[in-house]
Amino acid sequence: MVILHGLYGSSDNWVTIAKQLENDYSVLIPDQRNHGQSPHSAEHSYQLLVSDLLELTQKLKLDSFYLMGHSMGGRVAMLFQSQFPMKVEKLVVVDVAPWSYSPEDEWFRSAYAEHMRIIEALKALRPEETASRIDADRVLQQNNLDERLRNFLLKNLKRKSVGFEWLINLNALENNLEHLLLGVEVDKSSASRADVLFIRGENSNYIPAYQAGRLKEIYPNCQVVSIPEAGHWVHAEKPQIFTSAVKNFLG
Repeated sequence: MVILHGLYGSSDNWVTIAKQLENDYSVLIPDQRNHGQSPHSAEHSYQLLVSDLLELTQKLKLDSFYLMGHSMGGRVAMLFQSQFPMKVEKLVVVDVAPWSYSPEDEWFRSAYAEHMRIIEALKALRPEETASRIDADRVLQQNNLDERLRNFLLKNLKRKSVGFEWLINLNALENNLEHLLLGVEVDKSSASRADVLFIRGENSNYIPAYQAGRLKEIYPNCQVVSIPEAGHWVHAEKPQIFTSAVKNFLG
C-alpha cells in the first residue's frame, strides 16, 4: 500500500495509520516533492507529482498496489490511477474530489483564502531566528491558527545547530496554490473501471454531502463513507473509524 500525504503534510502524519495497517499490508509513505525529506523544486503540479510517484514505484519494482491519498495526495492518486490504471488495485481517496473549480466558485475562493492565510502565517515565522518550538507556536497563534492546525504545521520545522528550517517549500506551494485547488481531469474510461473508496469528514466542505452523488457520475463503482464529527483531517481526528473503513474496503 502506498499512502500520499496532503498539502503541508509529510510521511510522519501517516505513521499512526500505517502502524495499524502494517499487519496486513506492506506500507510505503513517501514524502512528496517540496515536503518532508524530499527535494525542493520551483515546479509543483499534479502531473509532476504523478511522475514522481511513477518513478518511485518503478525503482521499487512495484507493478501493482493499493493507493491511498489525502487532499492533495488524493488528487495525485486519482490522476495516477487515471493514467496507469493497471498499477492501482484499489484506490482510497480521503476528503477531496477530482473536479475542477473556477476561481469564481465559492468553494475555490474560500479554500484559496484559507490556504493563503496559512501560508502568510508560516511566512511570518522566521525559523532561522526562532529559539524553540514554543516560540514558533506563539507566532502561529498570534496569526489566529487554531491549536490542531498549529501542531500539524509545526511538524514541518527541523532544528538546525542555530534555529530551525522549514521542510516545506513555502514559495513553491504559494506560487502553485491556484493550480492545486483547481483539481484534476481524470480519464472516464479508467475511472469507470476503478474500485474506489471515498472517505469524507462529515464536517468538512471538501466533499459536501449534497455533492457526494457527483462522485458516482465519475466513478460508477465507488463507495462513499462519511466519518461522523470529523473534519478535513479525518484520519487524524478519527483514526480507529478511519482505519476500519479502509480495512473493510480492501478486504
